Amino acid sequence: MNFQRFGRTREVEGGLKARSARGAIGESWWSRRFLAVLESFAIGSRLTRGRSYARKGQVLSLAVAPGEVTASVQGSREQPYRVTIGLERFSAAVWARAEEVLAGQAIYSARLLAGDVPPDLEELFAGLGAPLFPQRVADLRMRCTCPDHAVPCKHLAATFYLLAEEFDEDPFQILHWRGRAREDLLSRLRLLRGGGVEGTRRSDRGVEGTRRSDRARPPAPVGAAAALAEVADPPLEDAVDRFWLPPQPLPARPPTLETEPDLLLRQLPTPGPALGGAGLVARLRPAYEAFAESPPP
Repeated sequence: MNFQRFGRTREVEGGLKARSARGAIGESWWSRRFLAVLESFAIGSRLTRGRSYARKGQVLSLAVAPGEVTASVQGSREQPYRVTIGLERFSAAVWARAEEVLAGQAIYSARLLAGDVPPDLEELFAGLGAPLFPQRVADLRMRCTCPDHAVPCKHLAATFYLLAEEFDEDPFQILHWRGRAREDLLSRLRLLRGGGVEGTRRSDRGVEGTRRSDRARPPAPVGAAAALAEVADPPLEDAVDRFWLPPQPLPARPPTLETEPDLLLRQLPTPGPALGGAGLVARLRPAYEAFAESPPP
């Protein structure tokens, strides 16, 4: 009886509770994308272990810093567990190239300066060879001081869920995690857009002392920016009559996450004997593969 009581999770007051009381966690495109990436690593069944922790408020603190997310999570022991989730920061050269591209495309600069992080930003960074989200589970350095050897443990999983909700509140946090704070990025964009002295110097020479002509050209516009780049820009006096007409429609953003057809089967726990056990999963897998090969209606 004493051992069972020792293993019981300690209740806390004033912890960080997930806003979602039931169902899926994450409201914005950024948070759903982040959780979808994690689930694509086939760790979804382990993630669900921390959902109740996130909703009960077992996470005491959460902080996002360049290259590392830290959290304090109360478990069964008296002292909370320390959780760290590392993700490589982008180099100064990558950020310099990204800022030049963002400053050169008005649609990105306008939305970022207005406090919005457009989904097309993921494609822009992918075009620079620096994907915003981790591409494999090994890209994440996950550590927890609890005695559980499973990775992620429920304390790490609870942190992931609250981190996703952090992206709901402020999608700039994913950029901060990758090494650039919101105010630093916006200040840099204002400088480049305004043609300041430092921006002019960087236009003449690269961040590592190389001339612009010696470096690769910035990637071509993607997504909505590519569509707007092809729109004619008539003189102002010719466009006044069209001021109240609908704007140029933006193209639909195609899905970018590719997964195996049997991902859902690998995420769910093995059915009980009454439902067929592991044999049921083996019988369903060919059906999932057949559905994936069927052309969409």
